[in-house]
Amino acid sequence: MAVSAEDVKRLREKTGAGMMECKKALVDSGGDFEQAERLLKEKGLAALEKRSDRATNEGKIFVKTAGNAAVLVELASETDFVARNPDFIALGADIAGRVLEKGYTGVNDELSALVQDLATKIRENMSLKRVKVLKAGPGEYLTQYIHGDGKIGVAVKLGSDKGDLFAGQKAKDFAFTIALHIAAFNPMALSRDKIDGAYLKEQEEIFRKQMEGDEKLSAMKESKPEQFEKILRGKVNKYLQEVCLLDQGYVKDEKMTVAKALETFGKESGALVDIRDYAYFKVGQ
Repeated sequence: MAVSAEDVKRLREKTGAGMMECKKALVDSGGDFEQAERLLKEKGLAALEKRSDRATNEGKIFVKTAGNAAVLVELASETDFVARNPDFIALGADIAGRVLEKGYTGVNDELSALVQDLATKIRENMSLKRVKVLKAGPGEYLTQYIHGDGKIGVAVKLGSDKGDLFAGQKAKDFAFTIALHIAAFNPMALSRDKIDGAYLKEQEEIFRKQMEGDEKLSAMKESKPEQFEKILRGKVNKYLQEVCLLDQGYVKDEKMTVAKALETFGKESGALVDIRDYAYFKVGQ
């Protein structure tokens, strides 16, 4: 049967399929537009199934704040080319918006279906890898930071005993700098007490083995065990300074820790200021 060029064009715009594929689908469906669209979707799903085992190590991070909530979304793709696709970017923004609007707390069937729909259109494996939501209460403030190419995203929640502190631009700028710091230094935890004890013990054992493999330090373990343990504690402490946010050198002045920067800003503002929570996403991590 003959199909109109207008129908072919409309089907192509809606599905992203090739012109000849759209024409064939309309012919096979007897000119039924919805049936043709379904045929193309089924074909796309079949093609997608063949790609389902391909790694999705590219993509983008999307961050959005609204009201008392902030969301981070990692939308993954096979290639960086697709990660720059306007439809892909629009989907990531849409998912972030839906999470906030509907109060979702993680990946669900509705969000996954949106990703699958675009994957069948573009014909590349995609996945919604993770969703993280932070919520703020009274005296708390949420801000966000996206690294230029969208490979890293951060949301951070600060709090203060001065209720209106974050209404001021100076406090907002300070909070943004904390988010930028987190993006730059990727802390493992907010503070030392947040690190799992078993993990910390494992790191200590790694340092111990490394020291025992050093001839000089190994001899020290036998002759001066107290000194050996002191050096070991020093190595563990240095490691904690590198991975704990509050112990890290502040991005604007590495001679000052983040904890000290919070204290200093608080004194300047006449308030107590602290970091309540944060989330860091990096594509593929």
